[in-house]
Amino acid sequence: MSRLSRRDWMKLGAGASAWAGLGGCVASGEGAEIAKGLGLHELAAEKGIRFGSAMAAHQLDDPRYLEIIRRECATIVAENAHKWYTIYPEPDVVNFEPADRLAAFAKENGLTMRGHTLLWHRSIWSPDWVNELEFASAAETERFVGPRIAQMAARYHPFIYSWDVVNEAVSDETGEFRQTSLSKKMGERLMDFCFAVAKENAPDAKLVYNDFMSWEDTSTLHRAGVLRLLEGMLKRGVPIDGVGLQSHSNYEMPDEFTRQKQKNWIAFCDEIVGMGLELYITEFDVNDTDLRPDIAYRDRLIADYTREYFDLMLTYPELKEVLIWGMVDDQNWLQGFLPRTDGVLKRPTIYDENYKAKSMRGAIAAAFRAAKYRQPL
Repeated sequence: MSRLSRRDWMKLGAGASAWAGLGGCVASGEGAEIAKGLGLHELAAEKGIRFGSAMAAHQLDDPRYLEIIRRECATIVAENAHKWYTIYPEPDVVNFEPADRLAAFAKENGLTMRGHTLLWHRSIWSPDWVNELEFASAAETERFVGPRIAQMAARYHPFIYSWDVVNEAVSDETGEFRQTSLSKKMGERLMDFCFAVAKENAPDAKLVYNDFMSWEDTSTLHRAGVLRLLEGMLKRGVPIDGVGLQSHSNYEMPDEFTRQKQKNWIAFCDEIVGMGLELYITEFDVNDTDLRPDIAYRDRLIADYTREYFDLMLTYPELKEVLIWGMVDDQNWLQGFLPRTDGVLKRPTIYDENYKAKSMRGAIAAAFRAAKYRQPL
């Protein structure tokens, strides 16, 4: 759709109340749809979209979780198994075992796989030994970073069709490029180098910058910083194909997705596609930290928000892929992030702790059915 179509979408009343009551009605057909064997990946594929979920290696030992993945997903992404703290935990240790297990599962079950991430550019999520390194020059930094990026990308080529090359390089507090031991001598040229090495070792993969900027007011500086980063990369000829929109709603609740915040988010996404880049929803879930504990109430708000967010995002033909950050509530990372003060289990994903589909799943299914077709990845 054109940019005008998205503005028309706003004018036609897509606001917090547009899908009121959806949470109750979408659940009613949920069991029948699943019984027919209609997975979310099939509904998505009909519109040229690839659907999947994050997975942890330990979930390979959970038959009920695997049943959901096989039924619902066309693709998986390693939740933590491709991060440096797993693969390079110590200077003399290389551990691909969890990632290899996930790749083997995907291959055995006819699934594709995304890669996340060749470099998580945040000191708090880097191994301590990496943070403690001091490089004399940019060239010395490259000699350290290059072989690791190359090793990861080449190991799974051509199976992994898309890589989050760099994750979260922009500070959400200042909008500035983060400084780490790896960027101290290189600055933003570290981005250029990582993408170049990824392109050399995974020439057929989509190369993506991934970050958690969002529609929330707290994300204003973050969004601006990401746009500056992308503009600079494109001016320098970096081989980037798209942007991963993590799509966590962290600090503001699903009923705070106001008309003005929607407009701000649309303006941000319009800037990205205006640069010629694709969009990917890479880590969707919904935080309910501040919602009252009533399950029916939370599920309704979350389903309403999910439908509204997906309807907005699916107006972009550049949106090629949707990944949920885990499929079962009690196994989602949000249980430990900004925890509820009442100790109640959060309900951030599409299946509850008993592996039963929720109205959130129906909201996604309905959004896929309503979406227009786009050329797939």
